[in-house]
Amino acid sequence: MDDIVIYIVGAVILLIVLPIAAIIKAVVAGRMVDDLQAKVSELENQVHLLQQPASPSTTPPLHPESGMAAQPATVTPPAAREAAIPSPAPAPIKPVSAPRPAFVPAETFAKHGTETAAPAKAQPVAQALVNAPSSAKPAAPDNGWEQFMGAKLFAWIGGLALFFGIAFFVKYSFDHNLVPPEARVAIGFAAGLGLLVGGMLMKRKENVVTAQTLCATGILVLYAVTYACRSYYHFAFFGVVPTFVIMALVTCIAFLLSVRMNAPAVAVLGVAGGFLTPVLLSTGQDYPLGLFGYIALLDIGLLAIARRRGWKVLPALGAIGTVLTQVGWISAFFEAGHYYDGNKVLIAMSVLAGFQGLFLAAVWWAKRSGQADRAPWGAALALGGAALIWAFYFLSFEQLGHRPFLLCGYLFLADLGLITLSVIIDKVEVVRIVAGIAAYIFLGAWTEMYLTNGFLNAALGCYFVFAVFHSALPLVLQRIQKTKAPLWCHVFPVLSLVLVLLPIFQFDATSMGIWLFVLWIDVLAFIVAIATTALAPVLLVLVVTLVALGGTLLQVPQDLTGLPTDLFLLGACAVFFLTVGSWAARRLTPKEAGSPRLLGSIGDPANLAVQIPALSAVLPFLLLIMVVSRLPLQSPSPVFGLGLLLVVMLLALARIQSLEALPVVGLVSMLALEHTWLGAQFHSERPVVSLEWYLVFYAVFTVFPFLFRKHFEEKKGPWIASAMAGPLHFYLIYEALKGLYPTVPPGLWPASFAVPALLGFALLARKHAATNVARNTQLALYGAAALFFITLVFPIQFDREWITISWALEGAALCWLFRRVPHPGLRLVGFGLLTVSFVRLGLNPLVLSYHARSAYPLFNWYLYTYGIVTIALYAGARLLQKPRNMAAGMNVPPFLYAMGTVLLFLLVNIEIADFFSAPGAPVLTFEFSGNFARDMSYSIGWALFALGLLIAGMRTRTASVRYASLGLLSVTVLKLFLHDLSELDQLYRIGAFIAVAIIAILASFLYQRFLAPPHEAEPAQPRP
Repeated sequence: MDDIVIYIVGAVILLIVLPIAAIIKAVVAGRMVDDLQAKVSELENQVHLLQQPASPSTTPPLHPESGMAAQPATVTPPAAREAAIPSPAPAPIKPVSAPRPAFVPAETFAKHGTETAAPAKAQPVAQALVNAPSSAKPAAPDNGWEQFMGAKLFAWIGGLALFFGIAFFVKYSFDHNLVPPEARVAIGFAAGLGLLVGGMLMKRKENVVTAQTLCATGILVLYAVTYACRSYYHFAFFGVVPTFVIMALVTCIAFLLSVRMNAPAVAVLGVAGGFLTPVLLSTGQDYPLGLFGYIALLDIGLLAIARRRGWKVLPALGAIGTVLTQVGWISAFFEAGHYYDGNKVLIAMSVLAGFQGLFLAAVWWAKRSGQADRAPWGAALALGGAALIWAFYFLSFEQLGHRPFLLCGYLFLADLGLITLSVIIDKVEVVRIVAGIAAYIFLGAWTEMYLTNGFLNAALGCYFVFAVFHSALPLVLQRIQKTKAPLWCHVFPVLSLVLVLLPIFQFDATSMGIWLFVLWIDVLAFIVAIATTALAPVLLVLVVTLVALGGTLLQVPQDLTGLPTDLFLLGACAVFFLTVGSWAARRLTPKEAGSPRLLGSIGDPANLAVQIPALSAVLPFLLLIMVVSRLPLQSPSPVFGLGLLLVVMLLALARIQSLEALPVVGLVSMLALEHTWLGAQFHSERPVVSLEWYLVFYAVFTVFPFLFRKHFEEKKGPWIASAMAGPLHFYLIYEALKGLYPTVPPGLWPASFAVPALLGFALLARKHAATNVARNTQLALYGAAALFFITLVFPIQFDREWITISWALEGAALCWLFRRVPHPGLRLVGFGLLTVSFVRLGLNPLVLSYHARSAYPLFNWYLYTYGIVTIALYAGARLLQKPRNMAAGMNVPPFLYAMGTVLLFLLVNIEIADFFSAPGAPVLTFEFSGNFARDMSYSIGWALFALGLLIAGMRTRTASVRYASLGLLSVTVLKLFLHDLSELDQLYRIGAFIAVAIIAILASFLYQRFLAPPHEAEPAQPRP
């Protein structure tokens, strides 16, 4: 087995260590060859230029304008230029034996008047170069790869083979007891020292590789012998301290020799042998402190030599060897030695954290010395990552899982090391994010596996430390380093709160310690937000906090035990986020920022000023809705009381910070809660308490803007909430009043609600100046509310479809009000209400089955429902004539006329069907066969309706109406010939044909009389 281990180790060295060293040397040799080739190429180019003679005659280029040969550029004195006569041919140029130098001084040109050759003293050198034989070439450089393979690589392999031979011999002698222990040790030290001395005596330059190889082998032998003294003989020759002193001395000798000889290969082999020595000579005994003390000395030496010589491979090899040693020791001795039980685990954790600190100190020292390259911090990153991974390994032991402080303490120690590394080296700032995510996964796994009520406080403490490490620490660094804190630090308070969700949903009861932790995390989130001037992540913290509250509310039993406490926590959380969030948003909002928008971009600080309070109120209301819909409450007072507190705070913030959207948010949220109570918990036999709360909320929203009328004079939001509070609360109040006062006429209630709306309209019209930009909006709101209640008086007296009728009347009334108060919203809302009324009656066939048939034909609820809505549609179309006809980019009156016409046609058919339906039938049915009188009535009714359309189209000169008339009349004729001819009895058939014929003839007459094309006018005669 030992032989197999040795072979495996040898294979690792051959496949990993030697190739690394070979690659280093190959790169260096390749660069030397490239430099030599570049120099040779440069020399060849120079020789080629010097050997190339100049041409005896050169044809100058033609002049671009005259076409004559251009003269070479010369420098001529002014007098010579004036007397110069163009020569018929250029003077021949004498060949030169060397190129003209670029550094010829200007005085030479001025003296001779033409370009001159190089000075005379340069001629012998040039002539010698020209006269050199062309076949002479510089000697080719040696083959770098061949030199590397023959001189270096095989020397290293020989040294390694020598080490293995000595190791095998030593092991064999130990196994067979051939040599006494004292002789073994003496021979080993003598062999190692002899190799060192032999290598150092080879000082000749040509023997440098052999010298390095012998020294490296001697170092390996000394390592092996020293470790054998400790491992095999249990400090029989040397004690603990002398053994470590000898190891440290051997390590120092190895690195000093590598520095002195400038041989990184010696250092690499020394590192490899140092890490392999415990493996080769292992006795199976567990001595963690001795083993890792030795590895620590080895790491210190290689880190020192790496910093001295800048050999980047050494820290990487040290990190790899250290991690592999840790893996081998833990896999061999951790479980076997029960390190996971008791305090022995501290040894393993100290070793892992210690090596991370060692390499981290090396990075700090290199950074301080100005030599912080990638090699040391890469090794430190590897050791830190390994330490963090070992935490997950420890998590798998149940004994350690029940010691959360020890386990999480080690986790945070490794985490702190990685954070410190990211502080020292700016390039690895992303390590903080990765380390934080890894720590979050670890804490989540521990919570899921081991959390109990007894460990809850410990878990909360670990969660808080996690949040501080990755959220507050960047702020401290921001102050120290004068840098900007990263935005990702906002994520970790949210992750801490997510961790809290696990115990909340896991346990039946939630302790107050959890909520204290939640409060501190929320405070931390706000501190980070203010320090980084980024409030958007606060919304995430708010959401997660309220999800946690929702989890506690879901745990409230049916007997409502603990509900007051949970409601108190919910209110406290909402108040905290409302006040602190609004203050922070207001403080961080720049003065030049625009008006805050509720539905604007979340990244805009100005919008956060209204979004944080809005979300802080809306989410608690959602939780209150969940409580109302889930728990059997006897009274709405606890829930409505908390809702009133939130509403009052929203209105106060709207007043203090001029946030006009908050009253609308409060109204919508409160209405949702009230309607949930009405649908889930309201009892008609106990309506008093609910009615009182409804009236309170109606009064609060209605009166609020009038109390601060001057402050909100040019605002819209508070007046919207005030005007809409009445119409939106009316249904709630009306349902409660019906049970208390069943004998009061229903129309009295909307009439009483119209009074406050009319008073508000009158007060605003009198107090607000006409120049107020928001005056039309305010008047439109209160006018619409008053008209809503006025028009509601009549349909509420009916017992069927009164809501649809009220919508139609309200739509027509808003169109009328638009003529008085020209606010575009009135026209748009009026058109929308009329459209909804049409859809309700015209496109919903189930409306006929909602109510039973009336006892009286023709004069029934079909007549007043469809008739009133039709009249409202026609009235709205009439009121919105030009120039008031455009709404939302379309011409409104044609749509309203068309919808009214469709409803009127449906009413004709409904009345015919109702008249001929069987007596006592519960609902209306449509049939077109089996009853001759009914079929004839349909045909005649359709024909008469088509005639009416034709007359209307002619009167209004509207072609589309006439086309509709002709279409309907055509359908009637087809029905007459294809259906009535075969289905009707003779008398009814005659009546139908005659009636339809008369109508058709009358239509034809009307076309001829009123829509005939004009006769072609005669051309006018010219006047004389």
